[in-house]
Amino acid sequence: MPGDSQVAERVAISFWLNFGVRPIVFILQILRKLPAPRPATHDPGHNARMIKISSACDSHQVLRPAVGLFLITKSNVMKKLLVPCDFSQQALNAFQFALDIAAKSPNSSVHLLHVVELPVLHDSVLMPVLSFEQDLMEELKEKADKEFDIVEKTYNKDRVKVVTEVLFGKVSDMIVRYSHDHQIDTLIMGSHGASGVRELFIGSNAEKIVRHSTVPVLVVKDTFKGPIKNIVFPNTLETELQEDLVMKVKELQHFFGAHLHILWVNTPLNFTTDTETNKRLEQFVKRFQFKNYTINTYNHLSAEEGIVDFTKSMDASLIAMGTHGRKGIAHMFYGSLTESLVNHTDKLVWSYVMKNEPVTA
Repeated sequence: MPGDSQVAERVAISFWLNFGVRPIVFILQILRKLPAPRPATHDPGHNARMIKISSACDSHQVLRPAVGLFLITKSNVMKKLLVPCDFSQQALNAFQFALDIAAKSPNSSVHLLHVVELPVLHDSVLMPVLSFEQDLMEELKEKADKEFDIVEKTYNKDRVKVVTEVLFGKVSDMIVRYSHDHQIDTLIMGSHGASGVRELFIGSNAEKIVRHSTVPVLVVKDTFKGPIKNIVFPNTLETELQEDLVMKVKELQHFFGAHLHILWVNTPLNFTTDTETNKRLEQFVKRFQFKNYTINTYNHLSAEEGIVDFTKSMDASLIAMGTHGRKGIAHMFYGSLTESLVNHTDKLVWSYVMKNEPVTA
């Protein structure tokens, strides 16, 4: 005959399978007052209810547990937003997008940051140059503050909390530093992209920030009114070392209440058979136990163009990707798929720099 502790344990498992996690708290209170139960053997078949979900591109079905290993809780994914602002139309588009998000997220704030890159001045006498720079900085800050007032009065109809700041230095460095110092959750910035020689040797500011930022970056090209219903998540389908990236993508999906379309682009350079691809897709979703998703294989000559074409075919608004953040010579020779998409697509692109992880970029 089973003891009282074993009965309580079985009741707890029954509650978990049928009603969710919360009732377990009550059962645990009972367990604390009873002798410790014998260690239970692990039985994967009884860990969770299974739900079938169909792939958008394949006829087969994928089994996934209803209770995920990575539970989504209330997070600060969109509480403190930073918008770099040079007062261009692209920056104002990003500011409007950030305001729309903050208006739907209680206790959120939008930080508007204007960075001024001062010219390098040379003089045989140091002090007059420093004095000139100080006067110039004060004048530029005053001008930016006036612009901030106009922008906020024009766009902030919902009276979202807005914090403004003017800094002097290299644009990309100041933005990354401000994000870190002020514990920004997501950096939202406008971009007009870059191409040709300028892209190879210099790149857009958005591209540089995507490469160096320690927080997620969401790049906006045009005015976007939303809602975001579909998110495309291109991935290499590695099941190791992606927990941080996947958790952030799931938080993003949860925040917008969107469908997630997990994508493998099959190209001549990284070709895999349908059997192998389907197996990897199933392993990937089983490992990270997604919800409200589809798994997709898309054939194309180019990974970048394949992602863009698939995103259009799904009528998706946002592409979410991890990036390796390569720098210097390595970046020139190997590039980054994420940064290239930032420059060349008109869709919203959300990116997150991963360290020493085999991700898409």
